[in-house]
Amino acid sequence: MGGRQPFAGWRPWQSSRALLVIPFALIVVITVVDILVPADVHLGPLLVIAPAITASFAGPRLTGAVGLLAVAAQVYIGWHFGAHFSRNVVVQIVALAVLSFLIVCFCVVRERRERKLAQVRSVAEAAQHVLLWPLPDRIGPLRTACLYLAAEDEAEIGGDLYAATRTEGGTRVMIGDVRGKGLAAIGEAALLLGAFREAAHQHTSLPALADALDQSVDRYQAEFSEPEGEVGERFVTALLLEISDDDHITRMTSCGHPPPLLLSPGHSVTVPSLHPAPPLGLGLMRPAHTLDVFTFQDGDTLVLYTDGVVEARDRAGEFYPFAQRAAQWTECNPKALLHHIRRDLLAHAGGRLGDDAALIAIHLPPAHHRDRTHGKLIHADE
Repeated sequence: MGGRQPFAGWRPWQSSRALLVIPFALIVVITVVDILVPADVHLGPLLVIAPAITASFAGPRLTGAVGLLAVAAQVYIGWHFGAHFSRNVVVQIVALAVLSFLIVCFCVVRERRERKLAQVRSVAEAAQHVLLWPLPDRIGPLRTACLYLAAEDEAEIGGDLYAATRTEGGTRVMIGDVRGKGLAAIGEAALLLGAFREAAHQHTSLPALADALDQSVDRYQAEFSEPEGEVGERFVTALLLEISDDDHITRMTSCGHPPPLLLSPGHSVTVPSLHPAPPLGLGLMRPAHTLDVFTFQDGDTLVLYTDGVVEARDRAGEFYPFAQRAAQWTECNPKALLHHIRRDLLAHAGGRLGDDAALIAIHLPPAHHRDRTHGKLIHADE
């Protein structure tokens, strides 16, 4: 995005200064009209509208300045009629001053809350980058993109997770969903991501890797009690993939997680056959994790996702038809594909999701399109 953005030089303070014309004009108009109308008609109390409007777009200083100007206008009206020492005019002046002061106090409180909210957003964004390291555009021969949509208001992080790492002769990818959402799920998500990044290099098969992750989640849940006020089962769904560099065979193991979508040129969308085991962390007797295999050809794109995508509902209560919508964009590169999905998903859900959602798009370019300079191993952990 090297070009200059429209209105790039426009600043919020400039916008506030421009909008100040409105309260200033109101003060002038109300003052002039109050002087011109018959003496028994009093429009001075309407001057409180000026600071009230200013508070909607400006800070306490500008609002206070407009309030003082309104009080001055009220004093001028009383002086013009020679009644500035009358009880009625004094009460109006005092009332206008008190109301203006209260409006300024409201601006101060609002400004403090906005600063605190900005700090919370900054911390959430930092935690998001620490917990979910952004996937590189290229991992080995693969082109990738990722997307995270948190359901929590003003949040940037939740219980969905993803990671990818290079191993000998291929790439291993994990996407998962911790039960719950928001900050309560961060600890478990961090544990699973750390366990995957380490265990992915120690186990030769995906079922063995799934067993190791299951043990890690069990140990975590045994050591950390349920937060107060939260009851029920705690578990994590996860999908593990191993994409080979040497052939077109992709292996996957599911722990209660939905299968990926396989997008092929020509608007073709298929769902690889999957035999999922129970989610991680249920504390059951160690389940047998199945290894499923499917073909991932040149030009295909894999889309991994969490259930926040397919369970998004519109106003009529209809689920998001993910496979049907994704078929429109099988020719897109990973970033463009996720951009289209994000826009379409939020439009379907009315702008807000009921649960966190994460997506990963993995594209295998045709052999003659692969950049030789990116043939070396590129670690997602870097």
